[in-house]
Amino acid sequence: MSWLHLLILTPFLYTILVPFLYKGLRHIHTGWFVLPVPVLLFVSLATRISPVAKGETFSYELPWIPSLGINFTTYMDGLSLMFGLIITGIGALVIFYSIYYLSKEREALHNFYVYLLLFMGAMLGVVFAENVLVLYLFWELTSVSSFLLIAYWYQRKSSCYGAQKAFMITIAGGLAMLTGVLLLANVTGTFSIREMIAQLGLIQDQATFIPAMVLILLGAFTKSAQFPFHIWLPDAMEAPTPISAYLHSATMVKAGIYLIARLTPIFGGSMVWFWLVTGVGLITLFWGSFVAVKQTDLKAMLAYSTIGQLGIIVSLLGVGSAALYFGGAEAGALYTTAILAAVFHLVNHSTFKGCLFMVVGIIDHETGTRDIRRLGGLMNLMPVTFTLAVIGSFSMAGLPPFNGFLSKELFFTGMLNASQFSIFQLETWGKLLPIVAWVGSIFTFVYCLIFVLRPFMGKYQPQKLEKKTHEAPWGMLLPPMVLAGLVILFFFFPNVLAQYLLYPAMTAILPGFVAADSGLGTLAAWHGWTPELLMTLGVVGMGTVIFLIVRKRPGVMFRVPARFTWSALYDSFLAKAEGFAARVTDFYMTGSLRDYLLYIFAIFIAVSGGSMLINGGFAFDPAGNSPIALFEFVLVLVLVGAALLVLWSRTRLTAIIGLGIAGYLVAVFFVIFRAPDLALTQLVVETVTTVLFLLCFYFLPSWKGRAEKVGWRIPELVIAVGMGLMVTVMALSAQGNRAFEPISWFYENAYELAGAKNIVNAILVDFRGFDTLFEILVFCIAGIGVHTLIKLHGEGKSPR
Repeated sequence: MSWLHLLILTPFLYTILVPFLYKGLRHIHTGWFVLPVPVLLFVSLATRISPVAKGETFSYELPWIPSLGINFTTYMDGLSLMFGLIITGIGALVIFYSIYYLSKEREALHNFYVYLLLFMGAMLGVVFAENVLVLYLFWELTSVSSFLLIAYWYQRKSSCYGAQKAFMITIAGGLAMLTGVLLLANVTGTFSIREMIAQLGLIQDQATFIPAMVLILLGAFTKSAQFPFHIWLPDAMEAPTPISAYLHSATMVKAGIYLIARLTPIFGGSMVWFWLVTGVGLITLFWGSFVAVKQTDLKAMLAYSTIGQLGIIVSLLGVGSAALYFGGAEAGALYTTAILAAVFHLVNHSTFKGCLFMVVGIIDHETGTRDIRRLGGLMNLMPVTFTLAVIGSFSMAGLPPFNGFLSKELFFTGMLNASQFSIFQLETWGKLLPIVAWVGSIFTFVYCLIFVLRPFMGKYQPQKLEKKTHEAPWGMLLPPMVLAGLVILFFFFPNVLAQYLLYPAMTAILPGFVAADSGLGTLAAWHGWTPELLMTLGVVGMGTVIFLIVRKRPGVMFRVPARFTWSALYDSFLAKAEGFAARVTDFYMTGSLRDYLLYIFAIFIAVSGGSMLINGGFAFDPAGNSPIALFEFVLVLVLVGAALLVLWSRTRLTAIIGLGIAGYLVAVFFVIFRAPDLALTQLVVETVTTVLFLLCFYFLPSWKGRAEKVGWRIPELVIAVGMGLMVTVMALSAQGNRAFEPISWFYENAYELAGAKNIVNAILVDFRGFDTLFEILVFCIAGIGVHTLIKLHGEGKSPR
């Protein structure tokens, strides 16, 4: 096992220790024991920054199902390393923050940190997995672990609702993604992402190219909360703030972005990919920013702002994918600038949004509310928190001297460049891209102003707060201070970040990319009076005007009636789906065993009979069979009589006797057909089951049968006769059809392999030993259950 495999598995393995640490050392906050895990992982990844920046990659393979081409293959390049640093770095800060945010006396910390480590390991598995099926496994594990994290306060109905919504939407998208990657694997004959990229020409020539693309994008859009699948993200904010800071600003919502970036070399250069990714991203930017302005809950405002910011990154990846139409790395700065802006804004968003979520957590922790209508005048009481809010908000708004300004300028550059493309009908429709980007940025500036001014400026209203307000402890301030420091540091030293992280990530998205030959130049805050700078000044001016209008007249913002919102449509669909499912279930779940047997037998006849009829399976020739002796006819008649005795018996004892006779007669047939091993096994099983039946029925009350007049029931008659004929015909057809080679050769050397002279025993005990073991376990569990029921009945108790 390589160090990269160990890096992924470490969080999973450490979850085993967390409950014991929580139980055994309750006087110490469990977070202190968990904190070293992401710190060590971050340091381990940081040591690979320099080699990866020089073009080195790391790949390791661990056999899993080699016969199917499925191995746990890990791969580290610039893109996966950048994501790995974000996952572990933000994870370490979040855990440190949670130590002071969550009480060790009131919270179930062992659950919290187990779920958090599961999620961290799953995200690391997603970004470092090179096999698409392994990637999918970790992908769905992120949905499961995020469900547990969102529902951490499961006593709250809203938390459970948010967890369920996030789980259902992301899981549905994950299934679509699985279908898409299987289509790719079917075409290429491999599950390796790198090998798929190498067969790009073959993939693009297939009819399944577009369906696979759309299905994979469905998975990415649902995970990254793109319109109209964004509705799960605001409800997921019911989780504790450390969860929101980790899942919904830095990691989980970035999984879809990672998938788009990773598969851009396969689908990039296609007009469908360009417009789907770019269009959905820009719509998401506009809608998320517009709705964020109308929020009164600070956390909900950040949730919609996250949706909008993710839309920026997705749209940039879509625009930058046009570079692959012209050969990728050789396309020039006109096409590759958008990719640089995407990876740069991805890093910047993780810093300023993580900082802002922690600021909201501090406000909620110290005041008892997140409602901006109850907040005001906090600047004097919480000066450090105010400073952090200014840094994070103004960076998100795209103002200097913060890193968001640089990536926002590149965002405008990418959109302006796209309007000049001469492909994909951008000569006309491309003019809309910078307009939509500019309008969305205006609303971004508006909600950033609201976030800073409404809680911290104005009049302090202590009567509306649940707590006496004061500055947060240093332990809660330190993590957002680190992130705020990175916000400023990346502004002044962007080229260092680009050299070691951004350009290597671009190389993974645009194979063959070389920064020195790209013509991108250096990153700087001042390039003169460029159109991008004028757009930024327009954003500030228009945003300020809209902010003043909204502040004086809040009703001016258009509000969609609640019943027409996307969440309402989701709830309505869910309610109707549940109602339909209930009606279908009530239709066939009648409570009658007879009906259930009818369903089973009818489906068996239809499926088995239909498949045999289509495939010509009804073929047999009795000419070569052995003659049937008279005593065999007699045994068959006695066997039929024993079966009828079971059906017509009026006492349990008679039914058991009839059942035993039938079982022993089957053993006789085994002897006649020269299968003494089977006969012996049948005799033992029949004897044991008969004794058990007698033992159980001894304790049951007497059976008082009722005489009922039963008429002819045509459906039951047809199914009964059809079932009997079907089984008979299948048994006869088995002799005349051989679709596969027999497997009896595998057991020919049973004595040498298992040391057993009895072939049946060898199969049951050695070749199928685990199967037999589990069957015995099932019988033991059933026996314990029966004994418990009898015991309770004898004592006059009813089991609950």
